[in-house]
Amino acid sequence: MKIFAVLLMLVLLAQGNSLAQTPYYQGKTISFVVGSGAGTAYDIYARLQGNYIGKYLPGNPTVIMQNMPAAGGVVAANYVYGVAKPDGLTLASINPAHYFNQIQGNKEIKFDWTKFTWLASSDKSEHMLYMRSDAPYKSIQDIRNAKEPPKCGATGTGTSGHYIPRLL
Repeated sequence: MKIFAVLLMLVLLAQGNSLAQTPYYQGKTISFVVGSGAGTAYDIYARLQGNYIGKYLPGNPTVIMQNMPAAGGVVAANYVYGVAKPDGLTLASINPAHYFNQIQGNKEIKFDWTKFTWLASSDKSEHMLYMRSDAPYKSIQDIRNAKEPPKCGATGTGTSGHYIPRLL
């Protein structure tokens, strides 16, 4: 019984000290850096999360959006990694496929993907590859066996529009 009373007192004392501290986010602003333009999927995800995150973090910080729509989000990823302070006040909404850019050794990549911390995923995406009906390819096997692969468009090298056709 004595041990239980001592443990209970220690828990209550530790809790009393933590409750007296000012919440870290109180009076601060969180910047949500979005690696795409306004109205795109990653922008919408960030804005939906931004509308609520400030309400549920202790201290209720202000949340602002900052779009950086260049190079398929690589500019935003480089900014968050190399310029923004690692103080918990900058979040990023970027394409998770950017790790392919690092693996490929693209010279534009200034971030180390393994040093980013994942917080949440906003969706589960399914991908579709399609082409014109008058193209010479009628199946995936036709594409794989082609001497000259079809040309594909993408917003950047780390996007699914770039890496999925390359993987095929």
